[in-house]
Amino acid sequence: MTAALARHSHQRGPSEARSANVYEAEAIAAIAVRCLLRELETWPKPGLVSHVDSGSHSDMNFGTFQRSVAAIKPYLHALTEAGAKGRGMGRLRIIGLEAEAAMFAATGGINTHRGAIFGLGLLCAAAGAKVGGLADPTMPLGDVVVRLWGRNILDGPVQLHSHGGEARRHYGAGGARAEAAQGFLSVYEVGLPALQWGALIAPGDTEAARVQACFALIASLEDTNLLHRGGMSGLRYAQYAARVFLDDGGVGTRNWRERANVVHQSFVTRRLSPGGSADLLAMTLFIQACEAEFFSCRR
Repeated sequence: MTAALARHSHQRGPSEARSANVYEAEAIAAIAVRCLLRELETWPKPGLVSHVDSGSHSDMNFGTFQRSVAAIKPYLHALTEAGAKGRGMGRLRIIGLEAEAAMFAATGGINTHRGAIFGLGLLCAAAGAKVGGLADPTMPLGDVVVRLWGRNILDGPVQLHSHGGEARRHYGAGGARAEAAQGFLSVYEVGLPALQWGALIAPGDTEAARVQACFALIASLEDTNLLHRGGMSGLRYAQYAARVFLDDGGVGTRNWRERANVVHQSFVTRRLSPGGSADLLAMTLFIQACEAEFFSCRR
């Protein structure tokens, strides 16, 4: 990735950058919100909350997530504007913490979108940097994150009592920070290809494509949410079950929804919830939508 970034040395410097206009920042934030809702409205997603059921969760439901998405939308807009103005990681963290506070206020203290605020927030800031002239418009959003904030992503304060932090310490998992610092490789190498493959094997069914991408992410990701809930055995079970679904044809079979629901119910029985994969699914949708709807006309 370093070599690829070096080829874009002709981009504007900070003195030449422009702020994203209100329409641009609002449009990017609206795409992010839409992708969060599309992730929520995908079913079956093993163990995860959707419009159909609450998965492995007794403390949150579809409405909880809807309130959370509405609460964090202004901060996704603010992160986009901060990226367009060339703000550093310190400022992005402040906005992220404000978004978390708004989320907790809307959900009664329930963590619905902390991972999405971090990862999707960085991608919103990267999109802002592109429209603000701080990154080449053809540069992938993940590469923009690495170039502008990669060195500082891993250096921030550690949340000692977060579930992801505990899983990282106990199992050595990289977690959301490592994923972001590497430019969201799981999105580019797993999520997007699976989303595209799902669209090919289930033409016209966008939900099926999202399910295909969700299962592919679960099968490959060292999800700290799964490690927190089920330990290493829970993670390995989840990866195996997702891989079997994919190897048996994924969403390309006639009874794919019934098969996916069997996996979903097995996760519920074991109280497994791959929240990291859900966050990455939303990011996959965001990157695809931004490239197709926002940046393709700027190249």
